[in-house]
Amino acid sequence: MATPVSVLRLPRGPDPNSRGFDPRSPRFIALCRTSIPTSAASEADAEQLQREQHARSMLRERFLRCLLSMTNKKVHFDLHERVKVEATFGASDIDVLNFQVSNLHTPIGVQKEALIRSQDVISFTFDL
Repeated sequence: MATPVSVLRLPRGPDPNSRGFDPRSPRFIALCRTSIPTSAASEADAEQLQREQHARSMLRERFLRCLLSMTNKKVHFDLHERVKVEATFGASDIDVLNFQVSNLHTPIGVQKEALIRSQDVISFTFDL
């Protein structure tokens, strides 16, 4: 029989809805770096900026569609230190910093409900 494991609760964000952190905070800047320069762009830079924004929007849409198709499916996560876990995917927070999962099977037991930090995930797979 699988042994239940206690879950570590993450602190709430500073805003009332706990949807994330201030975009000007050092934490947000460290986790969400951008390659788009914020200074005034020349004509050549404007073209590059438009291409990069288009590529980012396409990649973001694909990723969000991937998250939608993972809902309520068994997902295998490869984490740091060669740890492999599997769980039923539930949802992601608005900043995609955490994944909510159910029936998380870890090397030391099973957790009914848990959050997986996206920074700890190297890759994940699931069957369509």
